[in-house]
Amino acid sequence: MATSKRIRITNETLNCYGTWIRTAGVELKQFERNPVLLWMHQRGTVIGMIRDIRVEGDEITGEPYFDEVREESRLAKQQWDKGTLRMGSPNFEIIETSEDPALMKPGQTRPTVTRCRLVEYSMVDIGGNDDNIRLSFGGKELSHGSENSIPLLNRKTNQHHTNMNEQLKTVALMLGLAESATLHDVQQKINVVLEYQNANEKLKKERDDLKKELETMKLSGITALVEDAVKTGKIDASRKDHFITLGKSVGTESLRLTFDAMHGSVKPTQMLNRPTGQTNGSWTKLSEVPTDELKLMRKEDPQQYRRLYKAEYGIDCPELK
Repeated sequence: MATSKRIRITNETLNCYGTWIRTAGVELKQFERNPVLLWMHQRGTVIGMIRDIRVEGDEITGEPYFDEVREESRLAKQQWDKGTLRMGSPNFEIIETSEDPALMKPGQTRPTVTRCRLVEYSMVDIGGNDDNIRLSFGGKELSHGSENSIPLLNRKTNQHHTNMNEQLKTVALMLGLAESATLHDVQQKINVVLEYQNANEKLKKERDDLKKELETMKLSGITALVEDAVKTGKIDASRKDHFITLGKSVGTESLRLTFDAMHGSVKPTQMLNRPTGQTNGSWTKLSEVPTDELKLMRKEDPQQYRRLYKAEYGIDCPELK
């Protein structure tokens, strides 16, 4: 009775040739049309066939069928059923290889086989390794010695792979990760850093916009105070720019207090009713001087005007015109 035990045809482990085969790159169409099972890779010694070939993940498996026509087939089936014959070996014809560092495995010495064709599958007594395979390249069977048809990896490729690993460790440590961090771990950490950077840039922009808005509001308030001071006769219209600059320096509230301490223009009736007794020598600040006398003082006694101005505002009087 035919056995239902399956056997591995290939997987993606590192093999005895110092390379490995990408399962996705294995061409099976030709073999599936003629899935012969040979004995010890001997042409003409057909002992059966491989049935129910499956590709599952990174493995290709099948079910050996022994036709028992030849003596080798009958003996192989009996030993397979008994469990004494356990190993098979695929024969691949290599089509394409790659030295891409991303496809390198630890201990790999030859380029990765990215495309190949399954030519035949054999039952063998002892394989070259646990995942025994037979490879051919350019029509020549591969050996384990120096005459192997697949060249050894370029030392520059190996060095590049090593340098990339060292650079990855350095970047990982700079990001606060362990030196064993993977490329995926580093990429995730960089994404987090970029998110923080973008959020920080957004906050800085919002801060700058708010600062500009506050400056505009502050200037608007200062300008309104100065306009009101001109309207009430506390300052001359020609001095608007001076007091706006003063307001920017001391702030809106200080400018308000300054204007509150100043007297507006005095009407003639107010001058008639003004009590006498205050003389030029008794004035201590500019706001105590009547408007009509202030203009006269500005013209006739500029030194007195400057003294009272500084006493009023705490700063030197600008040049009088």
